[in-house]
Amino acid sequence: MAKGIYECVSCGYREVRESNAAIIENSCPKCGSDMVLVGFEIEPVEEAEESLIEPLVEKLSEFYSLGEMQVKGDVIAFEVLEIKETNFERVLKELEKLGYWAALKKREGKVVLFVFPAQPAKEENPFIGIGLFIATLLSTLFAGYWLSTSYIAFLEQYNLPGIRNVYLNAIAFSVSVLAILGTHEMGHKIAATLHGVKSTFPYFIPFPNILGTLGAVIRVKSPIPTRNAAIDLGASGPIAGFVVAIPVLLIGLKLSPMLPISAVAEEGGIAFGQSLIMLILEKYLFRIPEDYVIYLHPVAIAGWVGILVTFLNLIPAAQLDGGHIARAFLGEKLHSILTFGLGLAMIGMSVFWAGWLLWGFIILLMGRIGNPGALDEVSPISPKRIVLALIVLAIFILSATPVPISVVQ
Repeated sequence: MAKGIYECVSCGYREVRESNAAIIENSCPKCGSDMVLVGFEIEPVEEAEESLIEPLVEKLSEFYSLGEMQVKGDVIAFEVLEIKETNFERVLKELEKLGYWAALKKREGKVVLFVFPAQPAKEENPFIGIGLFIATLLSTLFAGYWLSTSYIAFLEQYNLPGIRNVYLNAIAFSVSVLAILGTHEMGHKIAATLHGVKSTFPYFIPFPNILGTLGAVIRVKSPIPTRNAAIDLGASGPIAGFVVAIPVLLIGLKLSPMLPISAVAEEGGIAFGQSLIMLILEKYLFRIPEDYVIYLHPVAIAGWVGILVTFLNLIPAAQLDGGHIARAFLGEKLHSILTFGLGLAMIGMSVFWAGWLLWGFIILLMGRIGNPGALDEVSPISPKRIVLALIVLAIFILSATPVPISVVQ
């Protein structure tokens, strides 16, 4: 079997193994985390028996004019002289019928097609996802209850109208947060399915903080085929989540009371950072005067969370959603430099918000793993994906929150 190059997702330890599996779980000899396949060790060797690969060559000849061939174990490298089929996803579907995957790369000025055995996706235990969802539902209900008691106390303190049912507010917060996060991840899931990428359903992450969760994720179980697909997968989640977060934020702001700043004792309170979209809504839609302060209803906080999650996910680093989009346009080296620079920039921004220190280190750690990019890095990016990337850039700017949370002095 050809040797695969594996890297630990946690500590960055790298080694060569006699395996082609996409992920080897809990196998890092240093920290015990998962090891992911990041490349292959290919060396020029003697040609394989033609009879063993004749069906494969015959199929590939429908899509490419092939030149020199080199083989090592299960991995076959072909020089591509001409590309007849520009739809790489169609090529992959045809090769999977023969039990293969492929990668189209540029090497030393040549286009090279790597063909290797397809790996079956490991079945996930559905009860894990269900259990995590139930736990996150409970943790967000608890967080919503806490936020609701603070909201009702504010109404009582200043004798303001509003919804004083603590349980109704808690349920509204929990449903809103789960709807935004779930829609975000289902956007990824749908895009992955459309491009033939195997993936799990969303895993929600419960956490005992003021929001009750750390978000949700899906696990991609097979490589991303093309740069167009990488842009679709990276953009689909943030766009879907943003579309749901906006009406949630609008409803929440409608339910949020406001008072003149001079009438409110703010010292020691928590201030939620404002994004450009929130400033636009407050100033031009709700027409909140500059000398007024607004106390966010729990549903408004849920919408705020959705905007913040969109912003954080669209940071163009490592394997974040924005990182997949940036990697589609940039080579591996340039994207690694960008990731490293953004990680250092966030550490510097920790003077404004301590949370950026953690995010900076997370991005630097993720950067050590790298982003392998799409299987096909030769075919051009379509004009539609360039427009989609520009839309995502606009959403990134609108949702940017430089100081997410601060304490009022």
